[in-house]
Amino acid sequence: MAGMVPGVLIVDDEKHTREGLQQALAENYDVTVAANAEEAFNLLEAQPFEVVLTDLRMPGKSGLKVIDKALALPNRPAVLMMTAYGNIETAVEAMKRGAVDFLTKPVNIERLEVLIQRALKTRTLEVEVQQLHERLDEKFNLEGIIGTSRKLQDVIDKMRIVAASRATILIEGESGTGKELIAQAIHQSSPRSRAPFVAVHCAALSESLLESELFGHERGAFTGASERRIGRFEMAGGGTLFLDEIGDISSSTQVKLLRFLETKSIERVGGSKPLELDVRLVAAANRSLEQLVRAGKFREDVFFRLNVVRLYMPPLRERAEDIPLLLAHFIRLFSEENAVPPLTVESGALRTLQAYPWPGNIRELRNFCENAVVLRRGGRLTEYDLEPKFRGAAISGQIAPNPLADAGSKDQAAAPSSLSVAENEKHLLREALLKSRGNRTKAAQLMGVSRRTLHRKIAQWPELDTTDK
Repeated sequence: MAGMVPGVLIVDDEKHTREGLQQALAENYDVTVAANAEEAFNLLEAQPFEVVLTDLRMPGKSGLKVIDKALALPNRPAVLMMTAYGNIETAVEAMKRGAVDFLTKPVNIERLEVLIQRALKTRTLEVEVQQLHERLDEKFNLEGIIGTSRKLQDVIDKMRIVAASRATILIEGESGTGKELIAQAIHQSSPRSRAPFVAVHCAALSESLLESELFGHERGAFTGASERRIGRFEMAGGGTLFLDEIGDISSSTQVKLLRFLETKSIERVGGSKPLELDVRLVAAANRSLEQLVRAGKFREDVFFRLNVVRLYMPPLRERAEDIPLLLAHFIRLFSEENAVPPLTVESGALRTLQAYPWPGNIRELRNFCENAVVLRRGGRLTEYDLEPKFRGAAISGQIAPNPLADAGSKDQAAAPSSLSVAENEKHLLREALLKSRGNRTKAAQLMGVSRRTLHRKIAQWPELDTTDK
């Protein structure tokens, strides 16, 4: 913990050595000593240490056993080995077991101080990396994907099956449906989770730039190539490469991609030596690659190689039952970011938002939530706070011509001939209440009726009763 004195455990069967080291280090560290491996085991189980300094040869269990014990702990310390023998075999074995470094006896205190500081930095870095992986696991694991709809659960079920495999995966779906999130979740749930996840948005780069970005280039491969550069394929070695909007890549890049899919090797631009790579490929497209193949815009052989496992991410309009969960998640997220209490979404607003088709999908909903939190007028989000585009969709996508709206309003749509008089009246009442932001007196004036008549109509349709009394 920041601000605390680092704990150092010294393990040595020679009393004068361990006590001398304890005295030399006591000014800067919280030093504990052990006379043998068994005593060290008990101390390691009883309290945490940042650094363990252990002798190699001791009666009973050797210092190598101390290394094994220390590095098997959940909160593992950095380990330094010391020995009077100092041969290379000892050093190699200690490093294989996980020791950070070793010293020969008699111990040089200045060098020991340097090695302890280096070991502490190494341990801090390891802890930070572990915490980062834990946060990634939490953020991108399959259980972290929000939604309970059948269509989304079908995708998650397939992901659980394929995550542990080496299979190439193709994710199709509209823009904003969360294809990259799915790719990251697959990576984090796979044996490759501790290796890199590298994403490339293919449509954002020109043909020449994309080829160099993916495969790298040799020095002098083209004008301006002053040095060798490794590409995203090599960066993703041992991990996962995510190619977004793969339907937009050129025919020549498709040929190079096909070679990788067939041989698991690439060549840098300007190079001739094949480089074999262990990379899992996940590709995504916001258009059907099968249709692009039929239109002659995508190579059929590349499509067949990509289409080993195909996942379809449904648009938000096909899983409206997930909208309340997504709203709650994003409102909580942006409320925490902006240090404000979370908004309460009233039932009328929730029904309206569920009826909206969300053409921008989750990306649009996320932006809506951030806007609602930042521009909040109070602690509640009502249907009267929503833009007209949301309200228009709430009436089954169609509303009757509304004399209360401004002439030429684009928020109206022609009423279907099948609507009854009562249904038209209900829609007009709803629009009047929305336009007056729930003020019943103003709503009655807009409709040209008395407040008593308005009360009677609201009593007839209690679901509209979210107004100011």
